[in-house]
Amino acid sequence: MAKKGKALTRVGSLDELERLRESVVKRDHNKPSIAVCGGPGCLALGAGSVITAFKKEIEKQGLDTNVVLRIIGCPGFCEGGPLVLIEPQNILYHRVKAEDAARIVSQTVKQGSLIDRLLYHHPKTDRKVIHEGDIPFYKKQRRLLLASNSRLDPNDIEDYLALDGYSALVKALFSMSPEGIVEEIKRSGLRGRSGGGFPTGIKWQSCRRAHGDTKYVICNCDEGDPGAFMDGSLMEGNPHSILEGMIIGAYAIGSHQGYIYIRNEYPLAVKNAAIAIKQAEDYGFLGKNILGSGFDFTVSINRGGGAFVCGESTALMASLEGKVGEPRAKYVHTVEKGLWNQPTNLNNVETWANVPLIVNNGADWYSKIGTESSKGTKIFSLVGKVVNAGLVEVPMGTTLREIIYDIGGGVSDGKKFKAVHTGGPAGGCLPPSLLDLPVDFDEFTKVGSAMGSGGMIVLDEENCMVDIAKHFINFLKSESCGKCVPCREGLKQMSQILTDITEGRGEDGDIELLEEMGAAIKDGSLCGLGTTAPNPVLSTIRYFRDEYQAHIKDKKCPAGVCRIG
Repeated sequence: MAKKGKALTRVGSLDELERLRESVVKRDHNKPSIAVCGGPGCLALGAGSVITAFKKEIEKQGLDTNVVLRIIGCPGFCEGGPLVLIEPQNILYHRVKAEDAARIVSQTVKQGSLIDRLLYHHPKTDRKVIHEGDIPFYKKQRRLLLASNSRLDPNDIEDYLALDGYSALVKALFSMSPEGIVEEIKRSGLRGRSGGGFPTGIKWQSCRRAHGDTKYVICNCDEGDPGAFMDGSLMEGNPHSILEGMIIGAYAIGSHQGYIYIRNEYPLAVKNAAIAIKQAEDYGFLGKNILGSGFDFTVSINRGGGAFVCGESTALMASLEGKVGEPRAKYVHTVEKGLWNQPTNLNNVETWANVPLIVNNGADWYSKIGTESSKGTKIFSLVGKVVNAGLVEVPMGTTLREIIYDIGGGVSDGKKFKAVHTGGPAGGCLPPSLLDLPVDFDEFTKVGSAMGSGGMIVLDEENCMVDIAKHFINFLKSESCGKCVPCREGLKQMSQILTDITEGRGEDGDIELLEEMGAAIKDGSLCGLGTTAPNPVLSTIRYFRDEYQAHIKDKKCPAGVCRIG
């Protein structure tokens, strides 16, 4: 592994890079490794003590130079944490405790024998599953972005290099023109993964053509949707993939300065990104004359102040400038006048992480994955009333049913599925009749929801849909910046009407009034928060109108959640 804290020789040429890559691969090729998930979910379940136990046990058994211990990012299967992956056998142990470390080292690592108790057992057949990829949770996924989280230490750049890291940057700098890179991204069909789904290549092209003294690129890691942790997990688990994408994008656009904007509630993402930037600088992938190409690029980290609205591009840029995080009207696009009034290209974490894959494998390869209008894979955070909560990466076009039942294991505790909320607080609730809907930017919009950044919350028969709508409207009301009247005042009024309905004070006409207000807020709001904010109300009225009517006319909550009367 790279020696933490030691000054490293800067890589100044392609030959030096390939010699380094070969030495890293050769050094660890035949060594067994123990990868322990150090993501926030596993840490909350006791992974910290598991890591400490493995360190002590490896030293105690004299295996310091023979076994590689990796602290990895989130591999996705959060329900099974703490997770431990033994290589090269690809054995996955789940729900590991500190006291299991000694036995794993002596029995599995040294002798190659299995510990049945720590293996995943299929819930229907009780069949034990040994290999990570054979667990039902992973079997129907296509993990283009998340797979590396199981195989590298995010704080060790040499792990990334061993997996061909920064090879896409080499190809971009020495075998492609900036214009050619932009065309490749355009042909791939990659769309922004932060919610809007705008074609990435077109955005890059507009920024490249824009006139300005300086151009900026920004990575948006301000992921504020409740229950969403896709971007944070990528930044925590594989920060170099995001950096590589940003450097390629900067070269294509003509930028020499980048920013990563990370929400303050993601301390591990901040830490790992900072380490990755320092290592990339030390090795010559950031800074002056990158790999001897003549291209200069630097990256800085800014921590968000906790405002949900700062996930919106213009509010984020205002925050970066040291101003209040308020959005502005986009009659002038940020690719022309963004950060400090200069051309600025902003993409989210997942979008940037796709760039090296496209450059290495080509636009034709990428465009064959997904649907006609939505290419590639998408990461979802599958949470709520579901058996297997965690991160799910699937090709666009996979159905909600496949995600919730085949991958997620269905609704927990044998309850009946009622709805799935997609797209974050400003998304919508989709009923059982839409379980066969393919995940696709345009398909979600058609049915009154949104893909958003990828939050997916499963709801069961014990959830009241009016109460769910109230919950999200109250969240959005508190997170509104208050700059424009439709959002500021409209959400307050919607919240009051929903409160009245759930407390037995609903009146005839309230449903129609909510629909009218929703349309007005959508039409009149300044930014994406306001224009999508009514979605939870409008979608629940559309698909669960009978629950609203039961609250108003019968003074009864069908789910037994609301205390009426």
